Amino acid sequence: MKPKVLIATRSFGSTSQKPLEMLVEAGCEMLTADMSVEVTEDRLIDLLAGAVAAIIGVVPMTARVLENASGLKVVSAHGVGIDHIDLDAAFRLGITVTNCPGGSAPSVAELTIGLMIAVARSLPRAEKELKQGGWGRYRGGELGGKNLGLIGLGRIGQAVAKRAIGFEMNVLAYDPYLNTDRELLSGVQLDPLEEVIRAADFLSLHTPLTDATRNLIGWDELQAMKAEAVLINTARGGLVDERALFQALSTGQIAGAGLDVFVDEPPGDNPLLDLDNIVLTPHIGAHTTEAIERVGIMAVNNVIACLQGAEPAFRVR
Repeated sequence: MKPKVLIATRSFGSTSQKPLEMLVEAGCEMLTADMSVEVTEDRLIDLLAGAVAAIIGVVPMTARVLENASGLKVVSAHGVGIDHIDLDAAFRLGITVTNCPGGSAPSVAELTIGLMIAVARSLPRAEKELKQGGWGRYRGGELGGKNLGLIGLGRIGQAVAKRAIGFEMNVLAYDPYLNTDRELLSGVQLDPLEEVIRAADFLSLHTPLTDATRNLIGWDELQAMKAEAVLINTARGGLVDERALFQALSTGQIAGAGLDVFVDEPPGDNPLLDLDNIVLTPHIGAHTTEAIERVGIMAVNNVIACLQGAEPAFRVR
């Protein structure tokens, strides 16, 4: 009997057949979830019946789901984020969890730079006015010579730093988990968190969402930022206290923000949507043709390794 692999993510295989072909060549049978229907815990439990592996996006891989997936051997996150997976339950049940670090780093890094430019030059507002017959003069700012503060210097943070240096920005970074034996990217200065926040003209978040990082940027941190500073978040919505951010943007405590992620997605009637000094995108950081193919291949390789009794390249736990 062929091992069954549940595919529960919209983007898997959407830009390239290679990940799908790899599963077929490995002798797997694919079960594809209809992602137009909400994937609740109960539905996910039903979908996982008979599956030995699951390649997932952001569906709720909770303890209850894992406990009711008796044949499951591996959960392969189709991306880097794993905050929607109960790692403790997986470990207790002997289920391997993997992810795909770095696969989407270039795409997320480029969107990060794009959001910085869009906010600095008021691009959405300028385009909207132009299409409505206006010809306004928007006075923006340049990236060159500005301080970019990075919170998190993993693969994505480093990719952003490289691009920012190309724009002649000064790059400051904070990462308490950085391997001090690793050679630091030339042009990046490590500083305490408080100093990075205080000095940044653009503050960009590139850290996982954990209990320790939830609401990492709250009212106190926003107050410590420059009045002309811009906050960028392409990581996870929960890193930012959205109520505090709304207040900071509404009162001019900071100049602007660019968000690709939200606490609740879609954001519904989030008041941030009504502000003019913020640029918003619908969690598209990793959604490029190239990144989706890279991540798909990585996710499949993780699954195949586990099913063949080998060590996956990117085991989380």
